[in-house]
Amino acid sequence: MSTRRTESAAETERLAAELARELEPGDVVLVSGELGAGKTTFVRGACRALGVREPVVSPTFTLGRRYEGERCPVSHLDLYRLAGSPDEEPGLFDEYLTPDAIAFVEWPEAAELPPVRVAARVVLRHAGGDAREVEVQRER
Repeated sequence: MSTRRTESAAETERLAAELARELEPGDVVLVSGELGAGKTTFVRGACRALGVREPVVSPTFTLGRRYEGERCPVSHLDLYRLAGSPDEEPGLFDEYLTPDAIAFVEWPEAAELPPVRVAARVVLRHAGGDAREVEVQRER
């Protein structure tokens, strides 16, 4: 596990890009942190490194987005809305968590995911102003 401090959104994106370069199709990255901690900023940096050219925005109200990357599709899920929801639809994540895609899941603690290959767990914390502490635990 490593913890690094970033001083800006651009630095957080660069840190995410470093991790993204190591990912393979079928990998899932779980991204946690309180509201406004920079989860979507982190995912945006990873998506850019994976060749996503369209705008990367939080999918809070749509559950997920799927982007075309250079090497493979990239899925971005935000499970915040599912917190406290006792019943999830079967197959809710099927179109996003696929073996051909790299997936990033914000608020993974909000729902039970199907069995996936977790490549890394990321926790972002406020560190004053634009600074963040970013903890990355690689699983493989």
